[in-house]
Amino acid sequence: MLTSDSMSLLWLTYLGLSLVVLLAGYLGLAFLPRLLRLPITWAVAGILWMPTRFRLPLVEGEFYTGMAPAVVVAAVAFLERNGSVLMSSGLLVVAGAMLGIAVGILQAWWFRAPAMPSEGTREKTKQDDKTQQNNSRRNGLRGEKPRQLPKRREPKIG
Repeated sequence: MLTSDSMSLLWLTYLGLSLVVLLAGYLGLAFLPRLLRLPITWAVAGILWMPTRFRLPLVEGEFYTGMAPAVVVAAVAFLERNGSVLMSSGLLVVAGAMLGIAVGILQAWWFRAPAMPSEGTREKTKQDDKTQQNNSRRNGLRGEKPRQLPKRREPKIG
């Protein structure tokens, strides 16, 4: 059951809090273009979500083994000055960040705005250009000025 098993509840809480952190970070990076914002956000997600095994010594030579986020294991290993655990969990943190950057670049590339118009759009724009040229020629022959759009007016408050 979810409430009786504290590890699953702990993981669900960690997942929920990490989603809040990622959303706030993504919205906080709104000043950056999407090509930079997505890889940075996914790199942080890779760091937060990369799991690793840990081994905790107990009393009388026994050990507790479990799963935890690699960044948490690396932080505890750093505080305990445990170089071997820090190296293995640190490499997993870096691997998670690299995987996140790759996913972010792939997602930014996948959802990018098309730079070139499609074939149907090109044909329409060519026809529109020809129509505009013909209209301006006709207006010029009649001695009329070409039609101009009114200047854009900005709304004023007060």
